[in-house]
Amino acid sequence: MYRYDEFDHAFVAARVNQFRDQVERRLSGEISEDAFKPLRLMNGVYLQLHAYMLRVAIPYGTLNGRQMRKLAHIARVYDRGYGHFTTRQNIQYNWPKLSDMPAILEELAEVEMHAIQTSGNCIRNVTADHFAGAAADEVADPRPYAEILRQWSSVHPEFSFLPRKFKIAVTGSERDRAAIQVHDIGLQLKKDEEGRLGFAVWIGGGQGRTPILAKKVRDFLPEADLLSYVTAIMRVYNLHGRRDNKYKARIKILVHETGVEQLSAEIEAEWEHLKDGELKLPAADISAINAYFAPPALTDRAEGWGELAEWKKSDPSFADWVGRNVAPHRHPDYAMVTISLKPIGGIPGDASADQMDAVARLAEEFAHDEIRVTHEQNLVLPHVALADLEPLYRALVADGLATANAGLITDIIACPGLDYCALANARSIPVAQDISNRFGDPARQADIGDLKIKISGCINACGHHHVGHIGILGVEKKGAELYQISLGGSGDEKASIGEIIGRGFEPERITDAVETIVDTYLESRTSAEETFLECYRRIGAGPFKTALYGGAAEAA
Repeated sequence: MYRYDEFDHAFVAARVNQFRDQVERRLSGEISEDAFKPLRLMNGVYLQLHAYMLRVAIPYGTLNGRQMRKLAHIARVYDRGYGHFTTRQNIQYNWPKLSDMPAILEELAEVEMHAIQTSGNCIRNVTADHFAGAAADEVADPRPYAEILRQWSSVHPEFSFLPRKFKIAVTGSERDRAAIQVHDIGLQLKKDEEGRLGFAVWIGGGQGRTPILAKKVRDFLPEADLLSYVTAIMRVYNLHGRRDNKYKARIKILVHETGVEQLSAEIEAEWEHLKDGELKLPAADISAINAYFAPPALTDRAEGWGELAEWKKSDPSFADWVGRNVAPHRHPDYAMVTISLKPIGGIPGDASADQMDAVARLAEEFAHDEIRVTHEQNLVLPHVALADLEPLYRALVADGLATANAGLITDIIACPGLDYCALANARSIPVAQDISNRFGDPARQADIGDLKIKISGCINACGHHHVGHIGILGVEKKGAELYQISLGGSGDEKASIGEIIGRGFEPERITDAVETIVDTYLESRTSAEETFLECYRRIGAGPFKTALYGGAAEAA
């Protein structure tokens, strides 16, 4: 993984010292909250419903045991003993004191971490496939290119004050595990007919108030042209993006109103001035960044195959966990392990300080000291020998981290909602907990199969409800919380925006509504192999509306 150079260390240290002075001036009353707001946002500090919140960057979701231990330490010393992992592969602390923020940032700098550009109208944390560098279907590791984009975009003078926040995601395979089609820029690594490496480029995706899938503007962009082409996109957006209306300021609105053909032509024209200039990536620079992400030396451990078979045969719970939370690695003797942060009845994405320490320890012992944060609010150990799966599982059980539900109905994405967020209209966490408890039986989850529920407490869609197989949006109506359901969304390579199916449900009725939807699916599927999403796409919304509303769905 990437290591800071001298510039990185000096830059982050200078930012910490600058922010310490700004915080002291705010606490002394020298500057007002209005004047302080843009300064704190530049350092990832939000003013939430009850307290300040700090969002820490985890670039492309990659960190090591030392860094995870520091996150645990911050949770224990400066917060209330836990952190919340987010859909941008970051971590948030909900209760730090403003007076402690400089000390927290200083401690983060000790392990090469920071909170820069985790907020504000700038290029946010670049995200990537959480199986990067390990997946068998990968064309190339996307993290080096995410790192190149991170270095290029950090306090970029031209793009630090954009019309609106800007999000980029990179995936390394045809199977999209980074949701690139709901990002402002989505990049898919691929090879052309001659075997050269490059990118398919998508622009204008996003969720929120106006959910739109991205449009492909380049089927193949050579890797050396990455920065020049992204710069061209950013310049066209920076020039034409709306600054008079924040709800229409995202590039997705520009693409929608201008048309992808015209916008693509403008991007290509701007690129003509850039592509042969200083932004062209030299092969030596690409190789140097790639070297940081060299895979660990994995020794052959064929004995793991036999041991794994015996363990699965003797322990059904272990077998269930392997079936759901363990994925094939590019090395046949290894696996990629998802650590679910969705215990039955728990808060999605939360991890205690003790659990973070445990993950750090297990990563060092079993996974070559690598940890990933997923955009689905789980953690991953990407390089685990098959022969180590059983002792790893036993350790996870002891630490309350062995829930075998990756990709199942209880593996819910949920934003913090009205329990924390000043923007929210409704609570997300209690709804997620209630649904999780209702469907917590392992046999029932297995029968239902792959099903992604995503919950947002407001239209900003931090819970990605638009691309949930079942999406739940909390709204406010006449002073009361109401929950609107959409069906058929997906954030993968066959991305789709869910369809709102009718009027909303009160908090006490939303879990019953989800159960009705699930029962309708189970009655309608052609076989146990037909997933919820496949079934929905085959039969449409009609049967679900009839089951929920008796055939007379009302507008929400």
